Amino acid sequence: MSIVRCTHCGEEALEPGFIMDSGQSSQGYVRWVEGALERGLFGGAKLFGRAKWEIEAYRCRSCHHLELFARNPS
Repeated sequence: MSIVRCTHCGEEALEPGFIMDSGQSSQGYVRWVEGALERGLFGGAKLFGRAKWEIEAYRCRSCHHLELFARNPS
């Protein structure tokens, strides 16, 4: 991967991390899902047939801004 720069302050000192999902029945991480949010009968998001991508997260050590990238389809 190329150098990741903070889009807020331009710093190169970004540290990798992840966005945690600790909700009920979660897998421990969040994903980006293709398309607008549609809710099913019981209020949950409709996911069938949609592309899902893992999210890579980086935090700027200088200004603490978060940079998120959708990578690795799951």
